[in-house]
Amino acid sequence: MCQSCLSWYARCIAPYLVHAGCSANAFTDMRRRLIPRAGGVVVEVGFGSGLNLPYYDAARVKRLVGVDPDGTMLGLAEPKSRSMPFDVDCIRASGERLPLADSFADTVVVTYAFCTIPDPEAALTEIRRILKPTGRLIFIEHGQAEGPRCRRWQERLNLIWGRLAGGCHLNRDPLHLIRTAGFQTVEAQRERFQLQLGSHHAGIAIPLAG
Repeated sequence: MCQSCLSWYARCIAPYLVHAGCSANAFTDMRRRLIPRAGGVVVEVGFGSGLNLPYYDAARVKRLVGVDPDGTMLGLAEPKSRSMPFDVDCIRASGERLPLADSFADTVVVTYAFCTIPDPEAALTEIRRILKPTGRLIFIEHGQAEGPRCRRWQERLNLIWGRLAGGCHLNRDPLHLIRTAGFQTVEAQRERFQLQLGSHHAGIAIPLAG
């Protein structure tokens, strides 16, 4: 596919496909479990089309800042953002360069974004920076499958899948990324996900001192 066609697809088609795919029940069930536990000043990295918005607990959230580099996705989120009972600010920016002050957030939420962020290690460094020392990272991700056969399929599909699904990588290990970035997981769930998406990870991590 030519570069101009890929660019058009990424702007005009992929955001809607990703929105539809991430609205499936398997994603929704995990959002329902974890997102209500966010509280205080919340930063959501990889805000996308705002699919987490219905699951935030309005009694716990003081303010929500949604960060995403895709203007089309933020446009899809805008109507829902305006209807929330707490302040929602949407910022077009990358996870690797968060335009927020040090120790800004009580909670950072990342759902199905470490697979897509070009440099997840840099994004996690930024997340540590903006989190208060007592803050928490709530994460929900898919990643590398447990079985070697499925892992081989993920490797084979990874390039074409990424082009079709907004840059998504099938073969990343989100728990390894989080732990090596200076976080301790205090809760972690791992389940088998559907088809090529491998394993489903969810949990809460806290920044280590130092």
